[in-house]
Amino acid sequence: MRDTSPHEPGEVFGPRMTLFADMLSVGLATAVAGLPLVTIPAALSTACAVLRGAGEGQPATAGRYFEVLRRRLRAGDLTAGAVALAGTLLFAADLALAAAGLPGAPLFAVVAGVIGAAVLVVGLRACARPESLTDWRTALREAARDSIRDVGGSGLVLLAVTTAVLCAWMLVPLLFLAPGPLALALTAVHIRWTGMSKS
Repeated sequence: MRDTSPHEPGEVFGPRMTLFADMLSVGLATAVAGLPLVTIPAALSTACAVLRGAGEGQPATAGRYFEVLRRRLRAGDLTAGAVALAGTLLFAADLALAAAGLPGAPLFAVVAGVIGAAVLVVGLRACARPESLTDWRTALREAARDSIRDVGGSGLVLLAVTTAVLCAWMLVPLLFLAPGPLALALTAVHIRWTGMSKS
């Protein structure tokens, strides 16, 4: 299927292909910024902010990504990252205990999985909210409300995470590009819900 979108003079690819390339570069920048692990929430939040800005005519480039990240990185971002990392380790420990064959392990594993999925959805939806750039508490509170009121969007978030994990599992180098499509999906879910709630 041909890209019938208008091209600027001298432009080889249309704006959709440019956005795709920008998304991949932002994804790579996000992966690099998230390497210390405690910076993952801030890195993903910044990626969502940069991609959201693309809809407002702002450049979605790796250069702008690092500029925004440098301006916003603060103690609250590192605290959010430390809490997320501790929660992930606790969840992994719970699943390891369930796999060890403790009494009631199957039910415990199901309950832990549901709670873990709910927390993951709220955390990812918080990253997509503009408030996450300055106030994680507000972003998390609003994301929790969005997750309950917009069940379809929460399902889309889980689908996006599953797709990113499967892609990285099948081809490990994609792990460094997966944050871009994930951030784009989170941003799209947020914009979709914002539009629905206003109408």
